[in-house]
Amino acid sequence: MPALEFLCKDIGINPHKFSKEELILLEAELFFCLCDELEQLFKIQYKNYFQLLKLKDEREEAMIGPSLLRCIIKDILSTEEYTLSGIALYTHTSEEVIYEIANGLNANPSLALARKIIELHRAVRSELYRSILKKAAIESQLLQ
Repeated sequence: MPALEFLCKDIGINPHKFSKEELILLEAELFFCLCDELEQLFKIQYKNYFQLLKLKDEREEAMIGPSLLRCIIKDILSTEEYTLSGIALYTHTSEEVIYEIANGLNANPSLALARKIIELHRAVRSELYRSILKKAAIESQLLQ
């Protein structure tokens, strides 16, 4: 779990203090927090678009949720560090599948593929992920 170790290190958690089952749950929790924060980030980016459509918050959520990976792929592409074929190579999937996700034709890719895409996004936008995780760590401390 090198990705999890990296994430834990960033927020000051020692992953070696957890059992294998606890690490799986911790990874799921971090994944949930990251996805939630990314949805909020992309919602802000599309704010003007949503205002033009005069959408209510629940409708905005319904539009952003299924297209989260599409937004992430487009963000990876915007950095110009990867192309569609580069993303396909990194995720060990076909370029056609990545194209379908990027264009909204596949809103339900496998969890394994979603994880690889988010892992690549984390590598490309590491500072963004550090800030999200630090925010999550601060919020969790406030809950105690």
